[in-house]
Amino acid sequence: MASEKNAVALTGFFSSLFHNLPRLLLTNLLFAVPFAVTFGIFYLINTLTGMNSMFIYFLTVIPLFPFYAGVTQVTSHMVRGEENVDVLSNFIGGIKENWLRFLVHGIIMYAAVFISYYSIVLYVGLSSKNGMFYVPLVLCILIACFFLFMFFYVPPMTVTFDIAMKDIYKNSALMTIGEFKHNLFAVFGILILFMLCATVLMCSFIPTLLIILTIILALFFVPSILSFIINSAIYKNMYSMIVDKDSKSKSIDKKMENRRNGQFNDNEEEPDTEDFSGLDLDESADGDEFIFYNGKMMKRSYLIKLKKEAEERKNKK
Repeated sequence: MASEKNAVALTGFFSSLFHNLPRLLLTNLLFAVPFAVTFGIFYLINTLTGMNSMFIYFLTVIPLFPFYAGVTQVTSHMVRGEENVDVLSNFIGGIKENWLRFLVHGIIMYAAVFISYYSIVLYVGLSSKNGMFYVPLVLCILIACFFLFMFFYVPPMTVTFDIAMKDIYKNSALMTIGEFKHNLFAVFGILILFMLCATVLMCSFIPTLLIILTIILALFFVPSILSFIINSAIYKNMYSMIVDKDSKSKSIDKKMENRRNGQFNDNEEEPDTEDFSGLDLDESADGDEFIFYNGKMMKRSYLIKLKKEAEERKNKK
């Protein structure tokens, strides 16, 4: 049963991917311009200063991340199943509404990668001399994975929900552990994507062609496909959990308000306004068996009562 469900989900993923492929490529075209400009600036800085550091190049992520908000906005609409997503308006809207938050996300992401990378390099060197350093090495790798999984959730959560930054990171951290299976699905999809890219690059035996293909993949293929894969793996559960949590939070707020107003009976709910007109019940039947209705098991007598109350409210209007 689980394998059938996974097969259906995988089929749906590829169907959506190929259906939205032209829009994903257009999204990459919009993202390519700021990508090329920002990378070019830091390339010049790295060259002119003579530092030749990979992390000078990686500084590109900080000013570029606000533009990734546009990519995330587009792909999040796609994985929600929306047809004919307007790429341009969603891309620009995602940037305008979220640029400041994504700038902060870029700084935090850069710091996380910087610290994780050099910590792992340090303990790899030390562990080759003393086996005791394998313990902090493993710990650093686990922390790096934690940051990776957390940043699966930070971008889509930011563009989808109007919640505080601390809540974005708190929820993302919780889902890093709680949604571990879906995080692994995302990692698997990313590995497949980069294996495909690596296969293409390995087929180029001329250095110039290798550079050209790398630029084409980085600018016009990878960013939106990567975002689509991650969102396909984690978005549905993330959305459901945040909405459900928000609903529970409002319920708690309502109870606290009731306490302040001297009301201590939390079972007093607003009258049920559900329409039971489509419910066919035999009121003359004997017995009071349970009936499955609207996702719940309820006694027939109780359903008859709810139906009559609904009809009375309807007649009064």
